[in-house]
Amino acid sequence: MRYQITGKQIDIGEALQTHVKQEMDEVVAKYAERPTDANVVFSRTAHEHVCEATVHLSTGLTAQATGNAPDIYAAFEKCNERLEKQLRRYKRRLKNHHRERAEPVALFGASSYILASGGDEEASEPESLQPMIIAEMESRIPEISVGEAVMQMELAGSQLLVFRNERHGGINVVHRRDDGNIGWIDPRLNS
Repeated sequence: MRYQITGKQIDIGEALQTHVKQEMDEVVAKYAERPTDANVVFSRTAHEHVCEATVHLSTGLTAQATGNAPDIYAAFEKCNERLEKQLRRYKRRLKNHHRERAEPVALFGASSYILASGGDEEASEPESLQPMIIAEMESRIPEISVGEAVMQMELAGSQLLVFRNERHGGINVVHRRDDGNIGWIDPRLNS
């Protein structure tokens, strides 16, 4: 598994990096099949250290967890416990859904943008309807089934997921509705 361990305005020592790799290897090997890479970021807020971890699995699923504590090692331990809990919870579902998948999930690159909010411009009319882009990032879009997309969205704790439907190759979206149910948008069905 490839690791990217970084610190935001914090020096990350070799001992901490080794500890992170060993502990995460144990957890991921126990509950997940074929992990591809992990991104661990340490930062500091006021009096606490924060550890954010993201693990990408070859099944297309992404597990994310965060932990914070006064000590940097304790912050990592909390984060790792939460990551382990997520992977344990979904282990059975992951195995059942992906048993027949011989190849890792194909991922496609896409641009992702953060747009400036309109703010308090009620008094004046905007000059243009073009939104102002304040950040651009690379996103990865997996080619998976609808069931796998719902599982990945739940695992990540997000409100929506864009994916390429492996049945027909079209772009689809699953999202959490206000009533608690899951919505699925498939533009191909209406064409």
